[in-house]
Amino acid sequence: MDLQLKNKIAIVAAASQGLGKASALALAQEGATVVICSRRQKEITEAANEISKSTNAKVIPVVADVSRADDIERTVDETKKLFGTVHILVNNAGGPPAGNIFH
Repeated sequence: MDLQLKNKIAIVAAASQGLGKASALALAQEGATVVICSRRQKEITEAANEISKSTNAKVIPVVADVSRADDIERTVDETKKLFGTVHILVNNAGGPPAGNIFH
């Protein structure tokens, strides 16, 4: 499917795993350049490398905590500095740990 995302710039928050990582992968598969962020350096770098390797897309990892306004602002500023704009924003945050709903 061609969603016409080639050469678009996307930011995906909390993208080291789960829904955020899947969203970043889908955007990269469609040709977008993706900036991904997470609180953990090792995990976000590994996710960026994995997505980039499987899609040949440019994927930039940024360490940022989306619960901190200054980290969000820095992520957007870094993206705009590198690419001039942001076309797509995937707001996402790590959720609570999986568990039984009856507890």
